[in-house]
Amino acid sequence: MEQQNFKILIADKSHQDFARIICDEMESSAKARGTGIAKRSPDYIQEKMRDGKAVIAFTDDGIWAGFCYIETWSHGEYVANSGLIVSPPFRKSGLAKMIKKKIFELSRKTYPEAKIFGLTTGLAVMKINSELGYEPVTYSELTQDDAFWAGCKSCVNYEILMGKERKICMCTAMLYDPKDHYEPEETTQDFKKHSKLYERFMRIKQWRLLAPFRKKDNSDGNGPNGGKSGGRSGGSQGGGRARSLFHTFFNF
Repeated sequence: MEQQNFKILIADKSHQDFARIICDEMESSAKARGTGIAKRSPDYIQEKMRDGKAVIAFTDDGIWAGFCYIETWSHGEYVANSGLIVSPPFRKSGLAKMIKKKIFELSRKTYPEAKIFGLTTGLAVMKINSELGYEPVTYSELTQDDAFWAGCKSCVNYEILMGKERKICMCTAMLYDPKDHYEPEETTQDFKKHSKLYERFMRIKQWRLLAPFRKKDNSDGNGPNGGKSGGRSGGSQGGGRARSLFHTFFNF
């Protein structure tokens, strides 16, 4: 891909016609990843644009390229930068990082005292967040506002989330606390040091969370080992240390 230049703007009412394509791309991307996101309507996206709580990206020749918006919870104590999406032709161009930086700056300016958090299933987004000063945290450190968690109902993993009493799910939680945080240089270095470990944690976490569903699928006796899901012995190798690390980073 040729080097592409982008304009990243604070969205306003003049951008409302892009709401439908943004929502469609969010849904398409989630399906392609095999994960879920909280679905948003074009009306909701348009409201964010009118309120100046979103950023939108275009190429120099005016083609829509990406989007992200701000949500507030717990009476403004928490802020989430949600719905990050990049149009397929412009992925792997560095645009996602630019959008994240812009929406982070807008969040800090608009809500300077708020804790900024995010949920992600992707290591790439974790890397970008780390470069902004976010740290991996347990779900207990996020907003407990029921309205936020209700937004997960449209996610394919909602049953897992509720089955774990909202303590853990497929997503990894990350938080930036303006009153108590490391500098971006430190969180970036930590991510570089532990990225392979984070990747492994995310894979094993997903395996563990999906295990009950695999067991349910095999309960008719047609699965391996006479209906008992296999592979557990492989996951137990080095179990003592892995279990301890899971408790530290993912609240297992």
